[in-house]
Amino acid sequence: MTNSRSASINRKTAETDIQLSLNIDGSGQSTIATGVGFLDHMLTLLAKHGLFDLTVKCNGDVHVDAHHTTEDIGICLGMAFDQALGDKKGITRYGHMVLPMEETLVTVAVDLSGRNYVVFQAPMPSEKIGEFDSELVEDFWYSFASNSKCNYHTLLHYGRNTHHIAEAIFKASARALRIATTIDARQTGVPSTKGVL
Repeated sequence: MTNSRSASINRKTAETDIQLSLNIDGSGQSTIATGVGFLDHMLTLLAKHGLFDLTVKCNGDVHVDAHHTTEDIGICLGMAFDQALGDKKGITRYGHMVLPMEETLVTVAVDLSGRNYVVFQAPMPSEKIGEFDSELVEDFWYSFASNSKCNYHTLLHYGRNTHHIAEAIFKASARALRIATTIDARQTGVPSTKGVL
């Protein structure tokens, strides 16, 4: 195990004020208060299934809608992963998960490559999950990938319930990131022929 792989991000704009802390080598504990109930639910799942300790506090312009809050928390979480992983020596680097959620099946694959790229093939059957715009699931992961500098691929194989699809994506993402960030005892240095990620 390396030294503590953790980071704290404070980011304030005219639209959101976010304090976020992450410990990659945690136990799945979380304290989440985003002002957006469904996003709180998804981030709690992310921490639990990734075994990440995560604290998020956001004061955002939710009187407008949840867009800025969701996107900016994705930015901050991505920044936290990037900082906490440091030079990425010893990490597994790649992770993937095929995850069922009742009638839904989702695959998420990640590469902590130092380069961002997103393929999101998970159409949402309905525009809303309660009061939450379902298109924000993609926006969240796009922001995360851009700021964690990872390749992020999501594929919905099938599914009917939009809540289940979103939840499966967050759970599969957590599990894929858990695998990718794990220290591989056989891996010396950075897992790249380039010598840097």
